[in-house]
Amino acid sequence: MILARFLGPRVWILVAVILAAAVLVPLANLWLPADHPLHVPSYLVPLFGKYVCYALLALALDLVWGYCGILSLGHGAFFALGGYAMGMYLMRQIGSRGVYGNPDLPDFMVFLNWQELPWYWTGFDQFWFAALMVMLVPGLLAFVFGYFAFRSRVTGVYLSIITQAMTYALLLAFFRNDMGFGGNNGLTDFKDILGFSIQADATRASLFAASCIALALSVLLVGWITRSKLGKLMVAVRDAESRTRFIGWRPEHVKLFAFTVSAVMAGIAGALYVPQVGIINPGEFAPVNSIEVVVWAAVGGRGTLIGPVIGALLVNYGKTVFTGVWPEGWLFILGGLFVFVTLILPRGIVGTIDHGWDALRATRKARNAEKGEASESEAAGDPRAVANPAE
Repeated sequence: MILARFLGPRVWILVAVILAAAVLVPLANLWLPADHPLHVPSYLVPLFGKYVCYALLALALDLVWGYCGILSLGHGAFFALGGYAMGMYLMRQIGSRGVYGNPDLPDFMVFLNWQELPWYWTGFDQFWFAALMVMLVPGLLAFVFGYFAFRSRVTGVYLSIITQAMTYALLLAFFRNDMGFGGNNGLTDFKDILGFSIQADATRASLFAASCIALALSVLLVGWITRSKLGKLMVAVRDAESRTRFIGWRPEHVKLFAFTVSAVMAGIAGALYVPQVGIINPGEFAPVNSIEVVVWAAVGGRGTLIGPVIGALLVNYGKTVFTGVWPEGWLFILGGLFVFVTLILPRGIVGTIDHGWDALRATRKARNAEKGEASESEAAGDPRAVANPAE
């Protein structure tokens, strides 16, 4: 009960909706016949799962941008690193079923005449190790990067630029064939995950449910962080970093914590994304992908917890629709949407609704206060509030 009051009804409603989707979508796909009006086709399950992974990525960005004031243009890098860690595990599960039939080396390594598996691929034949790397690699990169950046008091647009430079550097590195990550083609042709066929409807439904559970847990985590004393300190750093430092706090430590946790969340989103789309390549490091995440959070409303989730779902659904109808115009639509939100709805969808609701409540409260004062004046016989009988 205390936890429910602490997090607030909005968080629990969002979690309930996500968990309901985790149950209803797989049931509608696996149990309802194909001619049933509520049946969810198999091709839509991984598409919905991709949307959920994007929502988790947007929530991760909101933790640092909406509550800590760090506009990161490099969260796509953490997402891609988590995806590559999962992709390496899935490649090791192929074994001798690859095109070249090599039980140890992935097909792209055989094609490039690699003689042995690189040392950094060791351990990825075990799921627990891959799951650990999904969180450790993005988290470690964010910790090291954030430590030097925040300690040097790099803020604002300068921080945004160097985060974008980081993801672009990783893009160039992963494009190289000698890096051992598949080069331009990346990692694909996955067969199994935890011994289950990755193409099976039940596996896809399970991956969707796992994505929803991860998103629900992340909502609870971010809700707990942002509503705690640490969350209030994060907002203080966002709104008045110098003042926060002058009263004795260390803003760089607060930023580093938020940045690292956010990177781990982004890595988990990438790991859940890869088996559902069936491929991971260096294109995921492209700076434009990180910019899109910013658009999702801005459209939904940063700093609102629920806003980035809604923004990610709406924008990506629009992308699916418009790229099918007018593929070459999608980037223009996305850019126009960002400009519209920046100029007309700077608080985003949820932020604008919250602001309007707060203004309405303040107006009603003021009116009630005025009525209350008038009633007290009449009861006290105030001549200003009583009509003059001689008139």
